[in-house]
Amino acid sequence: MSLDRVSEFLKQAHHGVLTTFRRDGAAQMSIVSCGLYRDGVGFTTTNERAKLINLRRNPNCSLLISQEDWWGYVVLEGQAKILSAQSTTPEVLRQALREVYRAVSGNDHPNWEEYDRAMQLQRRSAVLVIPERVYGTKA
Repeated sequence: MSLDRVSEFLKQAHHGVLTTFRRDGAAQMSIVSCGLYRDGVGFTTTNERAKLINLRRNPNCSLLISQEDWWGYVVLEGQAKILSAQSTTPEVLRQALREVYRAVSGNDHPNWEEYDRAMQLQRRSAVLVIPERVYGTKA
C-alpha cells in the first residue's frame, strides 16, 4: 500500500501514536501531533524525549494516525529520519521545522522569527517517518 493512497486522509488527520523500541526491545509509545511531510509523516520533538533517544538507536517505528473520533486510522510501519542540529545544517533544520509546523497545523505561523527562536531554545528536531508498509481502515 502506498502513501499516495492515504495522502488525503493524512492531510486531515493529525493525531498520532508513535511506537519506538527501548534498548531491551520493549515498545515505548508516545502521542504526537503529525502531518503529511515529504515522503512520509513528520512531527517535532525535543532532544530529551524517549522517542527521539530510541529512534537514534533504532530507527524502526510504527505510527498510527487517527481521525479525531478514533474511528478511522492509518498505520505507517517504517524508518524514522531525524533532522537535528547534530545531523543537518541550521538552515535545513529551520526549514524542516517550519514545514512540519505547516503540515500539522495547515497554516503559517503568525511570527516565524519567534517560532524559530522557540525551536532553538527547546532544542527541537524534526522527525520524518518513511513508511515501508501502510495499512488501516483508511488505507
